[in-house]
Amino acid sequence: QVQLVESGGGLVQAGGSLRRSCAASGSIVSINYMDMGWYRQAPGKQRELVAGISSGGGTNYADSVKGRFTISRGNAKNTVYLQMNSLKAEDTAVYCCRGVALGRLYWGQGTQVTVSS
Repeated sequence: QVQLVESGGGLVQAGGSLRRSCAASGSIVSINYMDMGWYRQAPGKQRELVAGISSGGGTNYADSVKGRFTISRGNAKNTVYLQMNSLKAEDTAVYCCRGVALGRLYWGQGTQVTVSS
């Protein structure tokens, strides 16, 4: 079993920055093989992938955040970060981290990020 615990987020003005963290605990084997990502869901919209990072370090981003957001992994591989810069009002959503490993799916608790214009 793996648990994902998120931190960071909150309220920021447009143009500002926020950093979110997602720490995985539990099965070390699962964590080492875990692909992780950040998803978001805004009111009235479908959940979308914001950024993903594979266990090997490969990354991918939604077009809407390319050049503004950066996903990275800590040296111990059990923590993934989402650095969000140049935030816009349309980035307002509930952000949640997700991990996939050995055929199992894990979600963090999700946190509201609000960008005021």
